[in-house]
Amino acid sequence: MTISTKRNDFTGVKVFSATMAQERDRLGDRITSWIRENPAVNIVDTIVTQSSDEAFHCLAITLFYEKATE
Repeated sequence: MTISTKRNDFTGVKVFSATMAQERDRLGDRITSWIRENPAVNIVDTIVTQSSDEAFHCLAITLFYEKATE
């Protein structure tokens, strides 16, 4: 499987994932907190992935970023 991004000039990747319903509900807050705690990053692409089996539903949000230039 090949993952393509809109831009190829990213310097880092951060993955947030959750399987339990309460964790999935808080995923946006976790991402927002990470972005606020890392003001020197510029998000260049985002991929949202959902997978499930008989018992679990997993949601993953992957952020591709570059360090902001000063």
